Amino acid sequence: MTGEYDRLAVLSDIHGVLPALEAVLAEPEVAAADRIVLTGDITAGPQPAEVLDLLRSLGERVLWVGGNADRELVEYRRGERTEIPDPIGPFAARALREDQVDFLAALPGTLTLRVRGLGKVLFCHATPRDDEEVVLVDSRLERWAEVFLGLDPGIGTVVCGHTHMPYVRLAHGRLVVNPGSIGMPYGRPGAHWCLLGPGADLRMTPYDIPGAVARLTAECAYPGIAGWADFYLNSRVTDSEALTAFGPRDGREASGIS
Repeated sequence: MTGEYDRLAVLSDIHGVLPALEAVLAEPEVAAADRIVLTGDITAGPQPAEVLDLLRSLGERVLWVGGNADRELVEYRRGERTEIPDPIGPFAARALREDQVDFLAALPGTLTLRVRGLGKVLFCHATPRDDEEVVLVDSRLERWAEVFLGLDPGIGTVVCGHTHMPYVRLAHGRLVVNPGSIGMPYGRPGAHWCLLGPGADLRMTPYDIPGAVARLTAECAYPGIAGWADFYLNSRVTDSEALTAFGPRDGREASGIS
């Protein structure tokens, strides 16, 4: 953990969508932030190599946390798995250069930083203990107690991604922040991110989505890219549909809560 930061721009779930990332990086408050923190699922999408190259060109301004989808691309490329749940995953894995695969393989699962007004903040992809567990804005407190088990009591804020829906809530006295998704938002279109310090300010950057769909269709060789881009960039998945799909994965059915 380094010294204290005043402002951090938190970007999650870019999923290889270069136009959305470019739009957020052009935001004055992102440019002015002390650092940009990535909370995983950076590459699994139509332009993984281009997204990585852009982010790595920013050097020490970017602090990295890997996600389950990044891990899956590495495992696929290294022959440790033969399939990826996300249909675009194998394409994205093959599109990465070998040095990029090695870079993703070395990403940490968590990162702890001190932020003005928030103290010690832990950044992760899904939960502090696992890169694909599900917690939601309406997850029960018992579920949050499970995922916080063993966490340093000095950590007062946890920043996660994974579910592509932005929210801020309290759970057992800890502030939980999900910035939402840059490239595959659920609920409403736009590139979602967060400005952290001294509070948690959820942001959404509008950008030219028809232009981005056309650009991805022209530049990406993934079969069916036009349909993929239209579906995800236009956020065809509603927040209610996403919560319904994710809900059983946070253990609520086993607890008898629905």
